[in-house]
Amino acid sequence: MTKSEDFSRAFYPFLHDDTTKSRDLMDELRFSLMEKARESAEVKTAFFEANTDTILAASLAMAKSFQLGRKLLVCGNGGSATDAQHIAVEFMHPITVGRRALPAICLTNDMAMVTAVANDVGFDDVFTRQIIALGGEGDILLGISTSGNSENLVHAFETARRMKLTTIGFAGDDGGRMAGMSERGLLDFCLTVPTSSIHRIQETHVALYHIMWDMVHTLLQSKSLLEE
Repeated sequence: MTKSEDFSRAFYPFLHDDTTKSRDLMDELRFSLMEKARESAEVKTAFFEANTDTILAASLAMAKSFQLGRKLLVCGNGGSATDAQHIAVEFMHPITVGRRALPAICLTNDMAMVTAVANDVGFDDVFTRQIIALGGEGDILLGISTSGNSENLVHAFETARRMKLTTIGFAGDDGGRMAGMSERGLLDFCLTVPTSSIHRIQETHVALYHIMWDMVHTLLQSKSLLEE
């Protein structure tokens, strides 16, 4: 028996079981799959029920900024960086007929800039430097962190606040430092998914920004709400 076969039997014994045990495993996996799907749906439903008013208020703030010709800056780390890219694409390149393109910049896209600032200044300021250069009063900063504790997002929100941008945070678990900033009035909107599961947080964030995208475009068609 080769070393690779020894490793496989040690760490993946179910691959070497007989047919009966394999069937049992598949039954367990089917149950697990459906449990995860149900949990995902339950987490999202509970989150949206608890945060409906805040989501609508944040969407209206975004719509007002876009109506005035302002732009959206988006940032995050790791998986949240890919969500930030996704958000920028959704606003810049709407796939729904009749929805207009809106200006959005993902601050993680320019790797030369990110690595230059990280190398010369520090990773905590990779977004701050870009906000100073690209942001202006009335713009929107949307930062995503599953823990709510990302230091570079905290710095970004502090800078955006000083520059009078509208600030929106997506967080998870207890909201971390972002929730604390919101409580102290240093973050305009903090939308926290209250679970410790990173997967459920990320899944809810995806649903959240798709729904907010739709709310923003719907609100842009309502002159009365935009003028309030």
